[in-house]
Amino acid sequence: MFGLRMEVRLAAVMLVGAAMVAAVRPMEAQSTRRPKRETTASRQERIARTIENTYNHRWEVGGGGGYLRFRSGEYKQKNNEVTWATAATYYLSPKLGLMGDIRGSFGNAKVGPNIYNEAYNPLINEYTFMAGPNLRFYRKEKAAVSLHVLGGVAMGNFDGGAKGLLSQDIGLWQSATRPSFSAGVNFDYNLYPNLALRVTPTYVGTMFKLADSDPSPQPHGTLQNNAGVNVGLFYRFGRIK
Repeated sequence: MFGLRMEVRLAAVMLVGAAMVAAVRPMEAQSTRRPKRETTASRQERIARTIENTYNHRWEVGGGGGYLRFRSGEYKQKNNEVTWATAATYYLSPKLGLMGDIRGSFGNAKVGPNIYNEAYNPLINEYTFMAGPNLRFYRKEKAAVSLHVLGGVAMGNFDGGAKGLLSQDIGLWQSATRPSFSAGVNFDYNLYPNLALRVTPTYVGTMFKLADSDPSPQPHGTLQNNAGVNVGLFYRFGRIK
């Protein structure tokens, strides 16, 4: 009698154990099952939403630093300059915006040996204040490309570092505010929909001139063709209604 009870209990325990194993196995299978793969259609919809969210911002502001190759005088070699640049763009649509741009450039003019040895390679700087249209002609989930054309003025300081001499004494442009213009291409890599890393190869045209007392026939200034590149971060905010 005692042995029969033990056998019944043992059988009951085995049945309970089997039931528990049977219940656990489907749960394990469900937990190890791979998530459903994204379909092509759903992926395209997700990318389209991201693109719309990224380029539907009203404002884009930012800045950074860079490099400019600048000609400091009519007969001077071009010199290297360190630059900073900041810009803000108000978008009328996801493609077209109005851009304002401020830049500063700093370097040493290549004066070379002269009778004013104190002014050998003096420090010079220029500031530009420009505005114009910005056209975003390529828009993808992670990248965008836009083109801007700007116009405004450039303020040049070419004798501030000449140790009391005038720029005309060492063959540099006259320190003055003159017309300027620029064209550049923005290559954006989107870190987030509202934050992008930007690289901008740029052309900057300035119209500085020699001093009025200089006999050279250029009363309205000459065109300086300068080129460089800027790198910075840009933040987007607001919404185009």
